Amino acid sequence: MAEVVVKTAKTVEQALQSALEELGVSEDRVTYEVLDRPSKGLFGILGGKPARVRVTLKEIPVEEPVAEEKELVSEVPEPIEPEEPQRAPEPSPVVDDTTQDEVPENEERPSVLNPEVLQRAENFLADVFRAMGVEVGINSEATADGYLLHLEGKSLGVLIGKHGQTLDALQYLTNLAANQERSEQRVRIIIDVEGYRARRTETLQKLAYRLAERAVRIRQEIKLEPMNRHERKIIHMALQDHHRVTTYSAGEEPYRYIIIVPGKGKKK
Repeated sequence: MAEVVVKTAKTVEQALQSALEELGVSEDRVTYEVLDRPSKGLFGILGGKPARVRVTLKEIPVEEPVAEEKELVSEVPEPIEPEEPQRAPEPSPVVDDTTQDEVPENEERPSVLNPEVLQRAENFLADVFRAMGVEVGINSEATADGYLLHLEGKSLGVLIGKHGQTLDALQYLTNLAANQERSEQRVRIIIDVEGYRARRTETLQKLAYRLAERAVRIRQEIKLEPMNRHERKIIHMALQDHHRVTTYSAGEEPYRYIIIVPGKGKKK
């Protein structure tokens, strides 16, 4: 069922933009209907009515990945059917997806909390937003991974960037600033903007399931475009119990990528 959002603002454009930010998509991915156009009240002061729009996310065909997903997949030609299925090369297990001093992607770092680190993170972000001239509220919570900082405000899409690249960069710098005085285990800081992380996780999980079925269907490996460590972990975890494929990572950071291999999945 299509996702529908109703938004109210001073203008139709502002209401539409607010809905796009909540859905985490561009305007070409939605249809919208103007429910109420803005109007001024008596003498331009009393009884004014804001604009109200209903925005509907377009349905995506099951067999056709969305543009965002296409950019994450390297081109794989449809093969000519071989006389015998080709034997897939032995992949390295997920747990080998590490660099020196890095925790494997399918393992969680132990939770480390430190109020001083959290305060440094919030102060750093406050300075950044002050320099940018934007008003952003910061709500923090302790999680199993460390601290999750929710950023709230108007028109924060600029803080996300394409596929979350700006958000990832901001998160990286915040972790450096917050942990700069720590010689022991670092405290992990995760930054989210109006639920973007959850929406991105759902997109990557759907992509993983779709590409796993495609790999089985064409009997070929599928190589994804380079992703950061967090997004690679989402793909690995989504397919770790798949009984017809397995996944492993290859390449060096920051160009490390995932390969989905058919025929080597976990037996049920």
